[in-house]
Amino acid sequence: MAVTDSIADYLTRIRNGQMAKHRIVEIPASKVKKSITEILYDQGYIKKYKFEDDAGKQGIIKIALKYDNQTQEPIIRKMGRISKPGLRKYASVDEIPRVINGLGICIVSTSRGIMTDKQARKENVGGELLCYVY
Repeated sequence: MAVTDSIADYLTRIRNGQMAKHRIVEIPASKVKKSITEILYDQGYIKKYKFEDDAGKQGIIKIALKYDNQTQEPIIRKMGRISKPGLRKYASVDEIPRVINGLGICIVSTSRGIMTDKQARKENVGGELLCYVY
């Protein structure tokens, strides 16, 4: 079965992995997904990640999910797609939304690569709003 929205599939696999309390999730790789994975790691939402390029055509991304030590609740409370293949959402620098007043992140695809909303504001670039995480 062909997936039409690979980023939505990526987010769903992480959500499902967390609900099932998995420690590691495997996702088919792409450049965009690798960039999003690096952002999630840098922002502290996931423990570790590994790109395995030898598996299949595009390889796979292995993500070690992060849970709270006391409550065992997932660190990522919510994540969702903003721009969809049927309805793309673009925003200029001034229109990039603040996720929970800056506590969460919005991942933006800009002309200078994929970055967080804070980075995009700092570099003064707008772009396609891919997803939000908090």
